[in-house]
Amino acid sequence: MRALALAALLASCAAPPTHVQTTLYLGRAIPAGGVVDDRAVEVFVADTVARHLPAGFTLIAGTGGWRDTGTGRTITEPTLVLIVLHPSGERGPVEAVARAWAERFGQQSVLRVELPVSDLRF
Repeated sequence: MRALALAALLASCAAPPTHVQTTLYLGRAIPAGGVVDDRAVEVFVADTVARHLPAGFTLIAGTGGWRDTGTGRTITEPTLVLIVLHPSGERGPVEAVARAWAERFGQQSVLRVELPVSDLRF
């Protein structure tokens, strides 16, 4: 019984992760029509992403899919996946990038996924 209580106590005292990985999924389909072209992406990365995330980031091109709740159809679109490692609790710069993408390209939302990083080495 004592061992179980000690294990529970130690588990509850585990230090929170010092860093998190946030992934932003940036859809390139423009709701009013068209697609965010490569030049617009280059400009956005240079003037927004690099400015807010000077410590570094990874940008991956892909294709995303989502279900249109109005029609029930699955919609696919070119997507950028932006991966950022940052200190826990410092979400401001990543949020600024997500807001800027949504505003600049008329997006309803930007999907964000945040995961704790248990082992970070350089």
